[in-house]
Amino acid sequence: MNFPIYIAKRYLFSKKSHNAINIISAISVCGVALATLALVCTLSVFNGFQDMVASFFTAFDPQIKITVAHGKTFDTKDERIQKIRTLKDVAVFTETLEENAMVQYKGRQAMAVIKGVQDNFEELTKIDSILYGNGRFMLHDSIVDYCVMGVELVSKLSSGVKFVDPLEVYAPIRDAKVNMGNPAASFNMQYLYSPGVVFIVKQLKYDGSYILTSLDFARRLFHYTTEASAIELKLKPGANVNKVKSDIKQILGDSFVVNDRYEQQADVFRIMKIEKFISYLFLTFILMIACFNVIGSLSMLIIDKKKDVETLRNLGANDKLIARIFLFEGRMISTIGAVIGIILGLVLCYIQQKYGIISLGGSHGTFVVDAYPVSVRPLDILLIFITVLIVGFLSVWYPVRYLSKRLLVK
Repeated sequence: MNFPIYIAKRYLFSKKSHNAINIISAISVCGVALATLALVCTLSVFNGFQDMVASFFTAFDPQIKITVAHGKTFDTKDERIQKIRTLKDVAVFTETLEENAMVQYKGRQAMAVIKGVQDNFEELTKIDSILYGNGRFMLHDSIVDYCVMGVELVSKLSSGVKFVDPLEVYAPIRDAKVNMGNPAASFNMQYLYSPGVVFIVKQLKYDGSYILTSLDFARRLFHYTTEASAIELKLKPGANVNKVKSDIKQILGDSFVVNDRYEQQADVFRIMKIEKFISYLFLTFILMIACFNVIGSLSMLIIDKKKDVETLRNLGANDKLIARIFLFEGRMISTIGAVIGIILGLVLCYIQQKYGIISLGGSHGTFVVDAYPVSVRPLDILLIFITVLIVGFLSVWYPVRYLSKRLLVK
């Protein structure tokens, strides 16, 4: 074993002449451990919320979404688009059309986003997991077209989940001049009926404005033929999303934008990442403050071991070797504190995942989840361990060199 490490280990675990030094050393380890535990738990909670939000989007958004880089729509008969359909990793290929329209039910009006989808939309997403009502997901039959609205939009219109009267949908006629004498002639009006279900994504962007209906209805309403605003894809199990995205970009070129689920909701996840990073910085500062206990512990140890230092000097040890002994002791305190903190943090995260002991407050069902969600990620644990070691090592380097020169003079 390296001689300075051996001596540092003996100093750390052996009994000192003053019991206060042992207590301060223990407090130093506890301080580093608590700061480490806080980092593990806080970052894991942020991961849990991020995964929870992602699960809500997953039930509505496709794995890959292709949109045009400029403009709103594109022709789906384009050879490049058809080539995407034949890719080996594509399990479901569907065309969608989104446009704004005004909807009216018994005199109550609201602006909505009409999203026309093909009949295989159920295969594309887990739409059934966010549907509520006694009916079933249905876009059309041989007679009428149906719509599935967001729960907040249903509330605005006061239509109820299963409305009997048809929903009136108004959209301006493309490229038509407004007739001031008869403004209504400038709008195309169609009817939609209820299949007896609504969707709840628990995001106002969707619940408060989106209406799902058939693609044919949307094209009739907005006067399109083969155009679409997006191509939505579901990949086969085991497919590499990044590789498929790269292949699609090579086929389509710069005229199209290809996004995965996280990129489709980039603003939301960017905000969550920034909040997580700021929390990480604040807790790192707290860790730096905790490391001042290590400095105090080393100062008292250096004073306590003056006679041992004299003996080492008589045996031929130089100042550099003596300084390394106390450096290694400080590093040991940081390392032990980091390991204990990570273990305790993982235990607490497991208990929270298993039993949900820390609740969000309020009565059952007030929030989306009743307890704080937790998700432990190995890269975060590695980052925390490295951070604690770096902060711990740097915090003892200068003080040990300074104190060694001032307190251990010959």
